[in-house]
Amino acid sequence: MLVAEPVTLATDYLLALAAGVFAALLWRTNRFWALAFLFTACGSFFGGTYHGFAPVLGPLTAVALWKATIYSIGLASFFLLAGSHRAFVLLALVKFIVYASWMITHDDFTWVMVDYGLTMLIVAIAVRNRWVIASIAVSVLGALVQQSRFALHRHFNHNDLYHVIQLVALWLLYRGGKLMNRSTGPPTNRPT
Repeated sequence: MLVAEPVTLATDYLLALAAGVFAALLWRTNRFWALAFLFTACGSFFGGTYHGFAPVLGPLTAVALWKATIYSIGLASFFLLAGSHRAFVLLALVKFIVYASWMITHDDFTWVMVDYGLTMLIVAIAVRNRWVIASIAVSVLGALVQQSRFALHRHFNHNDLYHVIQLVALWLLYRGGKLMNRSTGPPTNRPT
């Protein structure tokens, strides 16, 4: 069986691995953020599988993989927001319900980035952590690259470059998450 987009599959799986490691490392520090990284890992795994194998899968399986991708990232966004401050749990729930309802009939990854971008903006304002702000800046760069469809090579497309940029953004976000109080508190001042 040939892989349709081998580099996209590989970079997505690399993102899934990194997010999974960050989830494990954050579990004792901030469980909500750990869950955000866990669902990021799921979304990356499902997305990589979709990009790699969708042409050889049945149409229903391909649709299910893509929906699993976008809903996993929506859950990552939910847990990231809910874990940023106790006051955001209800906001995160309402935002996720709106997102999940919208994505029933929409599949464009742009909507995923809009939802996640809104979460990142709220988190940046609430947390005011240099690592989180740096992560947002890198994520914005990644989103611009992904939406521009800029490719370095015909075998390294806009999605692949986006994934590499997101690896950096995930690491920065993980560093910010290490500065959070246990479970759902505001940032701590302890050094890392």
